Amino acid sequence: MEPTQSVAKRIPRGWLVSLGILLSALTLSGVAASPAMAEEVSTAVASQETEEPAEEEFEYFFTGNVTFEDEPLEGVRITVEGGGFEAETETDAEGKWTIGVPEKDAYEVTLDEDTLPEGVVVAEGEATIESEFGLTSRKAVNFFLGEGQRVTTDIGAQVLIRVINGLNFGLLLALAAIGLSLIFGTTGLSNFAHAELITFGALMLLTFGVDLAVPIWLAILIALILSAALGWSLDATIWKPLRRRGVGLIPLMIVSIGLSLAIRYVYQFLYGGSTRQLPGATIPSDIHLGPVTMSWIDVASMVTSVIVLGAVAYFLLRTRIGKATRAVSDNASLAAASGIDVDRVIRIVWVMGAGLAGLSGILWAYFRPGVSWDMGFQILLLVFAAVTLGGLGTAFGALVGAIIVGMFIEISTLWLPSDMKYVGALVVLILVLLFRPQGILGRRERIG
Repeated sequence: MEPTQSVAKRIPRGWLVSLGILLSALTLSGVAASPAMAEEVSTAVASQETEEPAEEEFEYFFTGNVTFEDEPLEGVRITVEGGGFEAETETDAEGKWTIGVPEKDAYEVTLDEDTLPEGVVVAEGEATIESEFGLTSRKAVNFFLGEGQRVTTDIGAQVLIRVINGLNFGLLLALAAIGLSLIFGTTGLSNFAHAELITFGALMLLTFGVDLAVPIWLAILIALILSAALGWSLDATIWKPLRRRGVGLIPLMIVSIGLSLAIRYVYQFLYGGSTRQLPGATIPSDIHLGPVTMSWIDVASMVTSVIVLGAVAYFLLRTRIGKATRAVSDNASLAAASGIDVDRVIRIVWVMGAGLAGLSGILWAYFRPGVSWDMGFQILLLVFAAVTLGGLGTAFGALVGAIIVGMFIEISTLWLPSDMKYVGALVVLILVLLFRPQGILGRRERIG
């Protein structure tokens, strides 16, 4: 038996993951505060046209519609103000407007009543709406005018909309969680650099699909191949040598945290701190399923996730390498004694896990939407929560946990502020583990 495996038996895996999540949360709290805006930006008043602002100029956008009795109103002035920033625009012929803002903050969106057509008025107190961003970089603020004509959505429709969004988010989260779970199951490593594998896929698509103008389908293929190659390289140059030296699991986890920080700030140095858009990321939602509106990107994301997850399930259940992977995850020493090449299995798991993380990053870039240097780190705690909730080291548990986390995050916005929905997901994780410490699909371990 290798020294790493003997240490793993003496240290409960749950404590390792808990310690890792605590360290990541402390790191997140240290970097979450955005830097102060430059003086010239804080005093600027941007007069914008009704066309879409340049994506590279702003990272976040308010959009909306102005209608009267379901008819669009053109030429209505909209002002967005907050955080020392102010900008205005006018609605187009379809009653739509868009304003870019420099950072996530609370803003006041005001409709100028003097620009409304004669006879059209706004109810008292409804000309100004306080709004702030949630998970995505776009926030819709609509003004539906006309007594009795305001468009409302009943609670059932709202739940259905959030269920679909939660399923979409949960599926892309599952791609990252399954890779992380397989790595943990075969090596015992809580890999905090997994966030940078997620970011890497999106950055490679940005590089080839936008900067080098490669056809998008080919750029996606290149990004996935490079993501898998990165997983192979990391295992060959860092993790395998450390395993052979018998480095313990806690030092390995600390190495992964340091590696995560190093790679993340290399991304920032190379790509900058702004958020950039992928081709087709802002296409309109043309698909209507009852109260649910979706874009073709949303449909493609969900279909792709389901197909890939099905392929992973087939790989684990039907192929020899997949069965060997499950054997190593259950008991690496027994698998080695049975003639399984454990190092080869671990190498394959790293390649597959990195490829899945890269695909997850691409889908996450379209879901947000946008590509940024720390986008993987933004969902790292959710990935760990999904893995822990489903059961440590179990791929199918990670899938179940990810869907539950994604669903709860979206549905919780019905009664929780958008900025607190991540907290709600972690509360659910704690409650489940209080009653089932091994997770939903994890096996209860015997002590003593």
